[in-house]
Amino acid sequence: MAKVPKVSRHTESEFEPPKDQQYPVKWYRSTFYNITILGLCNLSAPGIWGAMNSLGAGGAASPHLINAANALTFCLMVVSCYFSSAMVHYIGIKGALIFGTIGYAPYAAGLYTNNRFGNEWLVLLGAALCGISAGVFWMAEAAIAIAYPEPWNRGKALGYWLTYRLSGQILGGAINLGLNADRNQAGKVSYTVFLVFIGLQAVGPFVALLLNKPEKVERRDGKKVDLTITQNPWAEIGATTRLFFSKKFLLIVLFIGQAVFAEAVFFTYLSLWFSVRSRALGSFLSGIVAVISGNILGAWLDHTKVSLKTRSRSSFYAIVTLQGGWWIWATVLVHRFQQTRPTYDWASEGFGAAFGVFLFLVIGFQLNYLFLYFIIHNLAEDEPDVVRFAALLRGTESAWQALSYGLGSLTVFGEVGGIYMNLGLWAVSLYPAWLVIRHFGANKGHLEEGEEVRAGHIAGSNDASSVEEKQPVNVDSKHI
Repeated sequence: MAKVPKVSRHTESEFEPPKDQQYPVKWYRSTFYNITILGLCNLSAPGIWGAMNSLGAGGAASPHLINAANALTFCLMVVSCYFSSAMVHYIGIKGALIFGTIGYAPYAAGLYTNNRFGNEWLVLLGAALCGISAGVFWMAEAAIAIAYPEPWNRGKALGYWLTYRLSGQILGGAINLGLNADRNQAGKVSYTVFLVFIGLQAVGPFVALLLNKPEKVERRDGKKVDLTITQNPWAEIGATTRLFFSKKFLLIVLFIGQAVFAEAVFFTYLSLWFSVRSRALGSFLSGIVAVISGNILGAWLDHTKVSLKTRSRSSFYAIVTLQGGWWIWATVLVHRFQQTRPTYDWASEGFGAAFGVFLFLVIGFQLNYLFLYFIIHNLAEDEPDVVRFAALLRGTESAWQALSYGLGSLTVFGEVGGIYMNLGLWAVSLYPAWLVIRHFGANKGHLEEGEEVRAGHIAGSNDASSVEEKQPVNVDSKHI
């Protein structure tokens, strides 16, 4: 029997075929249903985690213990991310998602006992349990979000999915704002809010049970989703390791760093320089602005009437230019704050300038976050690569965040050093990332400009396998 050639994911047409040429799907098997379930899992687990951290240092009066705990979480996530694709070999992508939701509630319980009773050991234990499960969750959700949707819906699906994570932040911020609206001084937030958070995170595994396995998903382009890992675990770990050391991934490591290092930096900034109710307002508004900006970028990345080359380059230019401006603004502010030691309330003079940069940094984080998924989608050559790249992306993110939260536990670094370092990371990441992004859609061999697949739809070809049989030229991986 002739050997079947390796099929690139870039054979998928980005163009939506006419409605009468799309496959009928059952609503409970559709990509929209599955992305909704994934979004609800995201709300319950990392969404509520983000809500707690958006209070500034997990709602604590001092950021140092919480930053140290978060550093532990992310260190363990590096390890669990690395082995997560091997785990998929045994329990599948759905099982990995379920496993990944289990460790979040103990983390919330640790914050509750610390806030109410001053207990510290449960904070660290909860952080460790969260890190073990969350690394697997991050890999699984990223792979599902990239592989389940039709190609013409992928950007919007990413924006929709991430909206749920931010909805958790908005919900948590609204609850917290209501409980702390009269507290115009520095300190810790009311412990009552954590009881709600614990309950919401505890339902995560039950929501994950509602996700369809990949082979049961029905897409309107008729293409089956396959996220199985068939290699034995050690071979899979070897494949993941080789992919990490590939040139195309190493070139984006610094870009990943400047994107996610920021989270600990701007949440520490919020906890150090603002009153309790201002921090509550920040946790509420930051989710709203991130939802709006993320969905705008997702819609733009799906706008196939514009070439992939234009979409990728314009998004990159806009994101990095804005990011540079915001970090320079923040650098000027914290240099002044180190001398004046302010505690800004929303009634304080100068509150707008100090608070505004926090919201803009949150927007930058969300735009970078979504754009990273766009990058690895364009780098992955087949479905197993999606799982591996997702694991590598989330593991690399975790490593940078572990470094960020760990350094943020140091007083001087939390006050000014984090912002200085993030500005430096932004500067040194631009050229290596550009060496990768410049190839997206730059060659007519890339199917973004491939009229052959598009013509197949126009001619009325509903046979998805006819597309998959064509052996493509994967421009991105060959020329990077």
